[in-house]
Amino acid sequence: MKKIFSGIALGGLMALSGSLYAADYQIDKEGQHAFINFKTGHMGFSMLHGRFNDFDGTFSWDAENPENSKVNVTINTASVDSNHAERDKHLRSDDFLNVGKYPDATFVSTGVEMTGEDTAKVTGDFTFNGVTKPVVIDARFIGEGDDPWGGYRAGFEGTTSFKLADYDVSMDLGPASAVVELDLTIEGIRQ
Repeated sequence: MKKIFSGIALGGLMALSGSLYAADYQIDKEGQHAFINFKTGHMGFSMLHGRFNDFDGTFSWDAENPENSKVNVTINTASVDSNHAERDKHLRSDDFLNVGKYPDATFVSTGVEMTGEDTAKVTGDFTFNGVTKPVVIDARFIGEGDDPWGGYRAGFEGTTSFKLADYDVSMDLGPASAVVELDLTIEGIRQ
């Protein structure tokens, strides 16, 4: 009887421990529950908004120890969409995104520092236009739980910005257009 109880207790602890450690998630781009949007100044006259329609990635979320979480995202830069075909063609050129030479931009996290109960600074290496530099994403945990289709999801949002000149972008439209702001909404399905 003692062995049976010990086996049940051990099995229960193993089942519980699965929820105490990091879980791996695939970003849900198929269900359109993840977005990478950007904005930048347009020569000091207005703001240009756009998004990347094709990206993929994973994250590892550890609710008990968020500092152990990780993020890895790859963006197909040719999928840029600013709602204007001719401008998108120019954005894809070597003046800006240089998609012929560098078809992907990537972000690989290197650290997570909690700044509040549901906020964090996610530090990582951002590679764009063949240049890799560290960036910090101000992130917020939105929530997690069961979905209606039998899966389990977790969601986050975040913002960051970078200077185009830091990534060897050759086109200079002046100081109002020097910085790109990224607005990220990520929802993942636990694997």
